[in-house]
Amino acid sequence: MVAPPDNDVLWARALHVKHNGSPALIGVSLGVREGEILAVAGPRGSGKTTLLQCLSGQLLAQQGEVWFNSTPVHTMGPLTRERLRRDRFGWIDPAPVLVPELNAWENAALPLMLRGVGRRRAKTTALEWLDRLDVGGCARKRPYALLQAERQRVVIARALAPAPTVLFADEPTAPLHRADRAQVLRTLTTAARSHGITVVLATHDADTAALADRTVSLLDGRRVNTVHLPPVTESEGRAACSLSA
Repeated sequence: MVAPPDNDVLWARALHVKHNGSPALIGVSLGVREGEILAVAGPRGSGKTTLLQCLSGQLLAQQGEVWFNSTPVHTMGPLTRERLRRDRFGWIDPAPVLVPELNAWENAALPLMLRGVGRRRAKTTALEWLDRLDVGGCARKRPYALLQAERQRVVIARALAPAPTVLFADEPTAPLHRADRAQVLRTLTTAARSHGITVVLATHDADTAALADRTVSLLDGRRVNTVHLPPVTESEGRAACSLSA
């Protein structure tokens, strides 16, 4: 094994992953610098989600290495990787999944309380993030009473509240309309920069990728020099919203 560069908070070398015999990643290597917002761009099915899952320790590649702060993630056991994800990483899915028994602020505060933060402090932090994402008025509502866009904002608040070292965002604004996407992405990127959070952002949308410091493009599981991404249209946004509702 060769240790990664000191200034890379994440580093992957020659990742190979197959799903049911079909290649998902083919020899992908990359480094992510501390505090960087990196877009992983490519069309649907290009391997973006698989790459984020490998970098975050959710999925072990059949071949290759993943390092976090010069520590090999690919040699960690399941419990160690789970603690790493809980204590150092944040994750945003394209579809908002919340605990139905908890209200909005409790959902946003959950990662903090799982880390041992007291309920009062966790609530204060969660409410601050809900306010920044314009859903502070929904703090006491359960998920069933929230609109799809409101639920996704709560999910983003939940990911940002613990101030993770690295935030993995897999199409984080897919359920949102264009106006909502722009506002939420500005909040996410501004918060990341102000808190020194490294962001790895998967997207198939050119406008979203343009907000990143740097873009890595995937096509058919391989890293390529350029992928021309179309902006997401309003009709696509509505379709994504209805599919994940």
